[in-house]
This record gives sequence, structure tokens and C-alpha cells, in this order.
Amino acid sequence: MTGNVALAFGLTVLAGLATGIGSLIALAARRTDEGFLAASLGFSAGVMIYVSFVELLANARTSLAAGLGPVAGAWVAVAAFFGGIFLIMAIDFMVPSFENPHENMRLADGPPPGLMRMGVMSALAIGIHNFPEGMATFTAALAEPKLGAAVAVAIGIHNIPEGISVSVPIYYATGSRKKAFWYSFLSGCAEPVGALFCYLLLAPFMGPAMMGTMFAAVAGVMVFISLDELLPAARAHGAGHHEVYGLVAGMAVMAVSLLLFI
Repeated sequence: MTGNVALAFGLTVLAGLATGIGSLIALAARRTDEGFLAASLGFSAGVMIYVSFVELLANARTSLAAGLGPVAGAWVAVAAFFGGIFLIMAIDFMVPSFENPHENMRLADGPPPGLMRMGVMSALAIGIHNFPEGMATFTAALAEPKLGAAVAVAIGIHNIPEGISVSVPIYYATGSRKKAFWYSFLSGCAEPVGALFCYLLLAPFMGPAMMGTMFAAVAGVMVFISLDELLPAARAHGAGHHEVYGLVAGMAVMAVSLLLFI
């Protein structure tokens, strides 16, 4: 179990560090290939949606049925799934829309006033959102490393434009690449903090029923992130059907990768 914990935490750290990758891209590149970004976001959404409905919810029902019985287990799985959705909805509700980077992520827009405050508030908002994402990655990797790796990659792709949304306004406000990078990097650190919180708080109770509940809640979190953040952002950045092609590709890659390990 110790090895699995270390691997799960490592994957969560890597997913969180992707905000720093986004910052480096923003600071090094003169223009962003928004079609590629849209396809990547769609790919990430496809991975997360497919994993949530095909793998996580199925595992949740199996684990909960083993601990609570088939009928009660099914009800708890559904309740936990929507509980995960309501959790991330509550977090979105607590972050005002004008300070929530997911409400407006177009990179081509001109720099508005109040850039430094916007960048700092974006970092704070992203940190708040990344906390449950860290719990999701950690839980998935703890139960099944290959599944956790897929979730970490999907969330990492999703974190890259978040890093861009933090670093660009801070860089334009201060002229400091170092400050822009560190604010972006620190916003991603909320993911390993979420993983650590999950482990310290829930580890003593990690039986089949708890794992099943966590699986279902994580599925709800990832479905909401995909529908509320990834696909709208992909649509905003893309032209034509970039996000749909990415979505289908993500589902297909995830489906084949799961079949290879049956």
C-alpha cells in the first residue's frame, strides 16, 4: 500500500505541475495554437467522461455492493456521484464569475485593466478548483495505477490553459516572468495538497464502502469539470470540430487502454 500511496501522490503532483507548463508556454510563445488547445481540451474531456461512466461508476457499484449489499450500494453510488457534482458546483458558486478563470479563457482577448488583481484572483480560483481535482487523481491512482495515470494526464492537459490564464495577466502587469511563473506554479500546488488531505483524513476508513463512495464522487467531479469547464473552453478556442474530434479521440484512447489490461 505504501508504494501505491507514493505513486498516487506522485501522479497528483505531476498533474498539478501542468499549470507551470502552461505558464512556460505562455511566456515563451508569441502566439498560441488555439486549434490544438481546443482538441487537447476535448481529448481531456473525453478521457474523463469515459473513465467516469465506464470505469469509476462501475467500480463504485461493485465496491459498495460488497460492503452494503446490491440495492443499498446502488443507491449510495448514485448519491455519491451527484454529491461530487454538487461539491464542485458549490466551489464554482463560491468563486464570483468575474474572478473565475473558467468563465473567460480566450487567449486572444486584449489585456483588460486591473491585470495584477485578475492574475492573483485567477491563481486563487484555480487553486480552489484544483483541490478536489487532486483528491480525484489521488483516489483513482490509489485504487488502480493505470486508471490514475489516465486521470492525471487528463487533468494535466486541463491544467495547462489554467496556468496560461494566471501567468499572462501577471506578466503583463509586472513585466516579471519569474512572478508570472511562480503564481501559476503555486496555483497547481493545491492538487497535491488535496491528495494529502484525502489521504490523512480518509485513510483510516478506506474499506470497500469508502472506496466505492469516493469512486462515485470522483466520477461526478470529473463529469462536471468536463461539461462545465473543458468543453466550453475547447469550444471558445476551437474552430470547426476540433473539440469534438478531441473528445471522441479521448474516449477511444481510454477505451482501448482499458481493454488492453483486461
